[in-house]
Amino acid sequence: MRVAYRRVVDLFRHLRYFVAVAEELHFGRAAEVLGIAQPPLSQSIQRLERELGVELFDRSRRQVELTTAGRLLLDEARGLLAGEVRMRALMRMVRDGELGTLRAGVPPETPAVTLQTLLRRLADELPGLDIDLRELTTSEQLRMLTMGQLDAGLVHHPVDVPGLRIGPAAQVRLGAVLPRTSPLAKRAELALADLAGHDLVLPARAAAPGWHDHLLDACRRHGFTPARIRHARNTEFLLGLVLAGDGVAFEPESTARREPRVVWRPIAGDPLHRTTSAVWPARSPHPAAERFADIAAATLDDAAPSMAVPQADAARPWSIVFAPHAAGSGG
Repeated sequence: MRVAYRRVVDLFRHLRYFVAVAEELHFGRAAEVLGIAQPPLSQSIQRLERELGVELFDRSRRQVELTTAGRLLLDEARGLLAGEVRMRALMRMVRDGELGTLRAGVPPETPAVTLQTLLRRLADELPGLDIDLRELTTSEQLRMLTMGQLDAGLVHHPVDVPGLRIGPAAQVRLGAVLPRTSPLAKRAELALADLAGHDLVLPARAAAPGWHDHLLDACRRHGFTPARIRHARNTEFLLGLVLAGDGVAFEPESTARREPRVVWRPIAGDPLHRTTSAVWPARSPHPAAERFADIAAATLDDAAPSMAVPQADAARPWSIVFAPHAAGSGG
């Protein structure tokens, strides 16, 4: 039993060393990162290659490169090491009588009220859980999940990352965000084709590639090809570009409520929706990840705005009207 345990410990150490070299592609730099001398590192990689019966690095050139076997092992090794980290953390929780910490990501544009509700519900339903909530784009969350640096995340679909489980989805309708001074703001409803000639303001593709491509494809199918695409990372910058006349944006109605000088108008036929759900590693998941997914989906569903368009606002571009001063009044 003790010999078998020692072999497992050695295997994980060899895998950690292998991942360091694979990420640096340089034995000297990897040794510095690990805080060890280079000869023991090289010996560890050689032992791992003998154990697996394959060469993991091509050392025939001036620069170290991964072989096909090395590239395949890298993904597996990261998953195993992430599982080891979660296993040790879970055992410490059991040992210390604590439930532990859930490291969760949420999109940067998540409204403050939605975050407040989510955290309150998690505290009510999982009182022993410490929530380490992080503001991250979909791409950032997916990368950290695969590297074992995050336990769960709220991401925008579509996503295609193997090794992740997907929780219940919440869908929010998107409409056009326009300046109140725009002639289109006088309409109660818009067709996407009505926006022809306008620029489009949206987050950069790198933030959520699947969602970015899906949105543009839906626009083109319904007759709107943006004259130019302008990128905005945060909501305030997005609204600022809209106000400046530099384009329209497609956002939930709640986003337009942050700025009284813009309006939100529904799109005929409701062709645009943003789908969000929690995802978490299928291998060695955090014990609370699935519960987090359920609570998050319910919170997002409850936060979805009403489909009704206020008639007073739809009839004219301004919803705030100041009555004229009475004749002869002072001030």
